[in-house]
Amino acid sequence: MNMGAMKRIGRSMSICMAITLSFFLSLVGNLVGMVQSGKFDTIGFVIGFVVSVIISMVIGFLVPMGRIHGWIEKRFGPGDILGRYIESLISDLIYTPILTLLMVIVAFFMAKAHGGSPPFLGMFLPSLGICFVVGFILIFLFMPFYMKMLMKKYGIKENENG
Repeated sequence: MNMGAMKRIGRSMSICMAITLSFFLSLVGNLVGMVQSGKFDTIGFVIGFVVSVIISMVIGFLVPMGRIHGWIEKRFGPGDILGRYIESLISDLIYTPILTLLMVIVAFFMAKAHGGSPPFLGMFLPSLGICFVVGFILIFLFMPFYMKMLMKKYGIKENENG
């Protein structure tokens, strides 16, 4: 196994997942806000997305998800469905609360700047619950897809991974 290629895969995976999670969680957060406010805030969506991508990438480069993935594969075997659930749950628990909190903070201050006074917990808790579910589904679906795509791109056969 080429360690340089595995590092590139890890970095590329962080970028792919950061963009994917940020896009969909920003969209979901804005749709939840739309239910409460009655309008979709395009500027809020873009700001939330950009902040979320930056934070996701920082988390992705600081948290050793490759090691977590390796440990889960050793424990459950490559491609094991229970292992994928656990890995998705761990990723979800790491990323989603931080991203949701930051996006709600941005939305909260934008609402206050426009004269609103929404209750912070009333914004945060429903968003957190919904984003946990959406985040888990996104991670579960996209992680294996990106992994397969990146392994092919960097010339690593699936049986070499592990």
